[in-house]
Amino acid sequence: MTRVLSRRDFLKLSALGLGALALRPYRWPDLEALARPRRLPQFPNSPIIGRVVDNGIDLRSRPTNDPALNTSIRKLQADTLVVWEREVVGNVIGGLVNQKYVQTPEGYIYGSMVQPTRNLPNTPLTEMPAGQNGFWAEVTVPYVDLAHEGNIVSPWLLDHIAYNFPPRLYYGQVVWIDRIRTSNGFVEYRWNEDANGRGYGYGAYGEFYWADGAAFKVLTDEDVSMISPEVDPNDKTIAINLDFQTLSCYEAGREVFFCRIASGRVFDPATGEVSDKYATPTGTLLTHWKIISKNMTAGNESSGYSTPAVPWCTYIQGGVAIHGAHWHNAFGEPRSHGCVNVRPEDAKWIFRWTTPYVSLAAGEERRSLPEHGTVVKSTQRTF
Repeated sequence: MTRVLSRRDFLKLSALGLGALALRPYRWPDLEALARPRRLPQFPNSPIIGRVVDNGIDLRSRPTNDPALNTSIRKLQADTLVVWEREVVGNVIGGLVNQKYVQTPEGYIYGSMVQPTRNLPNTPLTEMPAGQNGFWAEVTVPYVDLAHEGNIVSPWLLDHIAYNFPPRLYYGQVVWIDRIRTSNGFVEYRWNEDANGRGYGYGAYGEFYWADGAAFKVLTDEDVSMISPEVDPNDKTIAINLDFQTLSCYEAGREVFFCRIASGRVFDPATGEVSDKYATPTGTLLTHWKIISKNMTAGNESSGYSTPAVPWCTYIQGGVAIHGAHWHNAFGEPRSHGCVNVRPEDAKWIFRWTTPYVSLAAGEERRSLPEHGTVVKSTQRTF
């Protein structure tokens, strides 16, 4: 099986060692530009704004990729924003389950390659809350550009520099804010991935980012309050169907929530061959760790990835988690490294509904056997 590598694939492949640089010449931009303050851009006026998630995505005249029809109008680059009019069922050739296209005023884009976002700017705080050394905040705009401070050390940032792509946070991501400034004529928040807790990222190495505070909703206790607290935790269960790529939450056998997922991919990204190397585990899985936001960096130059601020992580076995994914909209197709990808808003609901409960102050909760949280039943047919 042959795959076409997108810009994001390059970023993931080069995550630990910049191995993909052999595929494209290394080019440093103006490093001073990385530190320049950046205001939010003018976003399209639309209730739903589509964000193209990869490079080279076709804008088509009809909702089909049938090569005999030559429907491509032009190629769209990553982070192109479009007016999302509606989803339509198209005709996708190539063995993919998802047949949805997003209709825009100019044409159609394959739905798996467009993240649905909203533009919900906020009135930012002008000073840190009394008695707090930081707070959690959620991105509520399509994206926000980052101004870098300190050392350049993270694989994530080095990849963005290598490919001359601006470092950004995206709709649905959650970050830890530890400082506020107004020295550049507008309120900016500083994102800090503290290696000692809040995200397990690169904060300990002196790498920080400033961003327009209007992009962030400051999370409150209500945002993480338990859903259905009156229900006995033993009566809450999750069913994951890997055949149909679905997840359902049950209270005493009654389904109360449903969403599409993207589970472990069925090919090895290093070889492109069919493989169960990254398969999501089956059987009875136990929630043992929940964290509001997590840096996920692992692997090597052939199959690595580096993604900061992955939101609403509910770990159900070892390093396998149910979590929000902003980098695709391919729910219904296996494509992860074993985790269960869901939309950020779905991940947030699951995070709040499952046990153990996680407060804003704590940020995470862990359990060790025999203690555990919500039970997850993961099933797949075997032949």
